[in-house]
This record gives sequence, C-alpha cells and structure tokens, in this order.
Amino acid sequence: MFKGKTLLIIGGTGSLGKTLTRRILSEEHDAPAKLIVLSRDEAKQHQMRIEYENLPASTDEVIYNNFKRLLEFRIGDVRDYHTVASVLQDVDIVFNTAALKQVPTCEYFPYEAVRTNVTGPENIIRAVQELSLNVQTVIGISTDKACKPVNVMGMTKAIQERVIIQGNMLTPRTRFACVRYGNVLASRGSVIPLFHEQIKSGGPITVTTEEMTRFFLGLDQAVDVIFAALREAKPGEIYIPKVPSARIMDLAEVLIGSRNIDIKITGIRPGEKIHEILVSEEESFLTQDRGEYYAIAPILPELRDNIPIERVLNKEYSSRQATMSQDELKQLLQSYGLLVGQQSETNRQELLR
Repeated sequence: MFKGKTLLIIGGTGSLGKTLTRRILSEEHDAPAKLIVLSRDEAKQHQMRIEYENLPASTDEVIYNNFKRLLEFRIGDVRDYHTVASVLQDVDIVFNTAALKQVPTCEYFPYEAVRTNVTGPENIIRAVQELSLNVQTVIGISTDKACKPVNVMGMTKAIQERVIIQGNMLTPRTRFACVRYGNVLASRGSVIPLFHEQIKSGGPITVTTEEMTRFFLGLDQAVDVIFAALREAKPGEIYIPKVPSARIMDLAEVLIGSRNIDIKITGIRPGEKIHEILVSEEESFLTQDRGEYYAIAPILPELRDNIPIERVLNKEYSSRQATMSQDELKQLLQSYGLLVGQQSETNRQELLR
C-alpha cells in the first residue's frame, strides 16, 4: 500500500498522527519512500524525533539529517497556503489530521476553528488544483460531531467534509475521501485522561450530565479506519467504523471502581451534545455496508454515478443505541490498559503516546 510512495501527515505530532506514523513505519505494510510530518510545534517534533531514535528498528533511519531520511519533519501550518503548496510537492498520499478539536475552545474562538478545520483542507485542494500536483489520495479526518452539528467544532468539520468531497470535482485525478468516528480512547484532551487525573487527585470526577453517551474506539482502531478508506473508499465517500458506545456516567463509575470518590454533575459545556451521531437519518439513504465499516456515498450526484447504493440503515446511527453495560465497558478498558492502577505509569504513557 505504501511501497515507494511519499506520505504526508499534516498535524502529525498529535495523538492520532503519532499512532499513524508508528503504524506506517512498522512492518505491517511495505515501507514508504518517505514519510513527512508537518506540524506547528517544534517541541513535539523534537520529542517525536527522539522517541524514534530510541527505537532499535528506526535508529539507522531517523536522525537529524532531516531531509535525507525516511521520517522527515517540517515546521508549518495547514492554515498557510504557501506552506501547504511547498510540502505537497512530490507527495503521493496525504492524511490531514490537523484540527482544532476541543469543543469549548472552538466555541470561544470560532474563527480560529474555521481557519484550521475549513481553510486548511481548502488549502490542500487549492494547491493540488492550481499547481497540477500528482497527489493520488487525500484522506480527511472528521468526527461524529460533524453529523447534525450543534457546536462550532462539528460545524467546521461538517464543512470540511463537504470541501473534501467537492475536491473530487475540481481535481478528478486525485481521490478525496473522509473518515468519521467518535471519541478516541485516551487521546490528548479526551475524557479518560481527565478522569484519570481527577481520580489521582482524589476526585471529584466531573460529568456534565447523567444522560450523556459517546462512541469509543482506540487509536489503532482509528488508524484502521484510515487505512480501510485508503484501500477501499471511492472518491467522495465517508468511511465510518462500527464501534461500541457507552454512558459517560458508566465510564466514570467503572474507572472509580471501589474507590471513595464522588461524581459531580457540572452541566453541559458550551456546544456540547448529549448524544453523538455517526450517520444521520438523512445520510442513511446513502449508506452502504462495507463489513466492519459503513460508507456514506457522496452527496454530489456526479460522484455517485458508479456507486451502487443499497440502503442498509433505516434510522440514524447514534451513541444512544445499544450502549455497553458496565461489565462490557470494563472489559474494553482492560483490553486497552486504561483502568486506573492496571499498569505502571510508564506503560500508560507509552499507550497514550
């Protein structure tokens, strides 16, 4: 899938980007000719470089001779067209993981969310089109919050999906597709690391509302969705994993276990949804079954000409449906080593890298 290709991960120093990098450079697939990580944070890039220097399989490849090595780091921002145009030269596959993703932050700074989540993808498409670049595939990373959005983060991600879908009309030589999924377990800024810290501090655990539910998948599962879309998605499709969901109250109680820690209900945060939706009722008419995934055909009819559609959902796909029991949730957390006290701090940090 990657042999001889040049890959670019935009926003590659985040939780997802680092896991994607690890998977690409593992023996799971043929090695690419080059993997470029573009991000704004030089400190995170430095730390990521040091981590790979300490891995025996990568020591010979990842050194400070940056531009001549397999793993190359570039400082830059997806918001800046000139940076994007420069880094896309000779790139075959693009993964855009750059995002403003914290719901309250996007509510307080909505235009900043627009610049990263909408202008960023538009810069990619514009550069491919205007410079006639030979990029083969662009995969955009979206979120369940983009489905029937009620917050700025979801609204900008919904527009990102439309921008990427429409990119197929502008540059038909390049395939543009998206993946959409829910909360990634233990990713930076997500609920599980927050609950861990609150438990470590003696509580209370803060839950916004007792009814709240969320989809859950691991970082490696998130990468699996990306790889599935890269292998199988047709231009303009949105790939969605079939994943479990749970009540946040159950999550808090499972993590607390037998500890004497209180749960405090704080009220819904700005822009927060009670339940998440991965496929809306309207999108169900365009949704197809792809085994472990659903694929939503593009909304633009010109891109659906060669996609046979047999409706497989008769309602929305929501986190409120078929939530896990506490026992099932506990087993899921155990499988990822995410129960408090289950493993050493060193191992937990390795999991969260």
